[in-house]
Amino acid sequence: MATIGIIGAGHIGRNLSLATIAAGHDVVISNERGPETLTDLVAELGAHARAATAAEAGAAGNFAVVAIPLGGTAQVPVDPLAGKVVIDTCNYFPERDGHFPEIDSGEVTVAGYLQAHLPSSRVVRAFNHIDAAQIPSDGTPEGTPNRRALALAGDDPQARRVVADLYDQLGFDAVDIGGLDESWRLDADQPAFVVRQNADEMRANVARAVRHVTA
Repeated sequence: MATIGIIGAGHIGRNLSLATIAAGHDVVISNERGPETLTDLVAELGAHARAATAAEAGAAGNFAVVAIPLGGTAQVPVDPLAGKVVIDTCNYFPERDGHFPEIDSGEVTVAGYLQAHLPSSRVVRAFNHIDAAQIPSDGTPEGTPNRRALALAGDDPQARRVVADLYDQLGFDAVDIGGLDESWRLDADQPAFVVRQNADEMRANVARAVRHVTA
């Protein structure tokens, strides 16, 4: 059993909390408004969840999840996450987030942007390409025919193994696509995004991805 620090209590934070608690983990969850605003959510999640500040959630977790809009990256606490595996669920939607020229040009990936903010953490992109409500509902036991697959990307091999194990615990086959420089293949405009797919289909969709950049 692990304690997972979740920074962001929106759709992904809530549903990932439900799934990880069901798998036997504890959750410390935060939002930008303060733990006192999470009373109802913690009551829904039950005894294995508590509310905290983002810094407290990061410090409490054996590993952490960042589940906030990309524009909030600067508010993610740095020191409490030093040395830890940090799962980045963020997607880039310019109509919501505004334009990030370094992402638009292909200079950095979405997950690479968070990694630059957290230089001492081990960022892995995961859970960004599934509808949040399906995280606690679509998992099936290992060996289930046509088991749904989710992909991951990160520069640290041990961190990728941590996330692959979490995927399996939650009922998904893990498809490791390599380093953060490949994580764009899971972006919102790519074939693997929010599609029910098994591992072979995921690999094919990842291979079909075409990166869209602007000068």
